[in-house]
Amino acid sequence: MWILWAVMAAISAALVIVLTKAGLKNVDSSLAFAIQAVLILMITWSVVLIQGNFYAWKTIDRNAWIFLLAAGVCTTLSTLFSYKALSMGPASYVATIERTSLVIAIILAIIFLKERVTWQIVVGGTVMIAGAVLIALSEKNA
Repeated sequence: MWILWAVMAAISAALVIVLTKAGLKNVDSSLAFAIQAVLILMITWSVVLIQGNFYAWKTIDRNAWIFLLAAGVCTTLSTLFSYKALSMGPASYVATIERTSLVIAIILAIIFLKERVTWQIVVGGTVMIAGAVLIALSEKNA
């Protein structure tokens, strides 16, 4: 079932790139994200309330709070950086370079989460980086 959720996340992320790029015309990138962040808060807290999980925040331990808050800071910075890049460059190039984060995530998961390295992960990560480099360099020839 996780694969379905992952595919839906990928489709949503692709839509975010395209819709944001279209919406950034004559709008400051930070302001655009601030507007979207209000919706993010409203929608996510609505889901929490509908699921009946509101009071579960009281059971979150200290380490989880630290990790979740740090992830929130990183999410915010990542989005601000992404929106700024989108305001300046073509969506296809920005998205490609930004998605090299997948390889960085793989490396960090191996180091910090002790996830297993397989030849498929190594080859897949290498292909992702090669593809990103190929696309990034294609702009110079366009």
